[in-house]
Amino acid sequence: MVPREAETLLSWRGLLDAFEAGHKLPLADLKDMFLYRGQDTILDRGAWIDGLGALVKVATIFPGNAAKGLPTIYGVVSLFDDATGDLSALVDFHLVTKWKTAGDSLLSASRLARKDARNFLLVGAGAVARSMVEAYSAIFPDARFTVWSRTRESAAAMGLPVADDLEGAVRKADVICSATMATSPLIRGDWLQPGQHIDLIGAYKPGMREVDDRAMQRARIFVDSRQTTIHHIGEIMDPIASGAITEADIVADFYDDAALYARRSDDEITIAKNGGGAHLDLMTATYIADCWRKREA
Repeated sequence: MVPREAETLLSWRGLLDAFEAGHKLPLADLKDMFLYRGQDTILDRGAWIDGLGALVKVATIFPGNAAKGLPTIYGVVSLFDDATGDLSALVDFHLVTKWKTAGDSLLSASRLARKDARNFLLVGAGAVARSMVEAYSAIFPDARFTVWSRTRESAAAMGLPVADDLEGAVRKADVICSATMATSPLIRGDWLQPGQHIDLIGAYKPGMREVDDRAMQRARIFVDSRQTTIHHIGEIMDPIASGAITEADIVADFYDDAALYARRSDDEITIAKNGGGAHLDLMTATYIADCWRKREA
């Protein structure tokens, strides 16, 4: 078992190296399964990358647990040996999810944000936003953070400067990171300024949006994986359906040459959609398990 204590052995740059290496391997085989009982959900995600191994990540999502003072999400991550199929590790679920989610958008920002980016706006004040402060700071040492949330109290709880006016905060930011549960756009394309980079994390299924069609039209659009975003996430599906963009407007994903997944000029606007597929869970869990094994060696 690889426990949460393994986090002390990890680094964001180390994870980015693991992502870069993982995307040079063959395209992952991915499958998701959902089971429902009213509001309760069981999510079973599988990934197999030839040359790396296989992963099964199971999560239970019980919204009613909050009223009982219990976590709403429980889960387990199982890693399997690529050559023999043997169980190679059980890795802490929340540790994998945190580092996978933040590392995904950090890789995008490392390639797309201007090198002199300093003003970072966090839209949303949950656990993901807190992880992004840690992640961004690892490669943007001069980063200064401002947070906006639907409730000022939740934003203030992060201990960072709070923005009361979302439009004004968006206009001033170099990098905008949105990690919300929004079902309709919060960020308007008319607010965006030349040279900005936007990391979109929150919308993870159909019926969810964080930016409007105008934003998608004004930006060069990147995704972590075409396989897990274009036909699965409202942020991409909706503007394609409306005719605002086409699939051809997706410039690149992480499986493409890094030269394609890059900023072309200081003035262009870039958007990166974080889909967080199970292949990234596999790369992350393998990185964590490898770090833990080196500690024990």
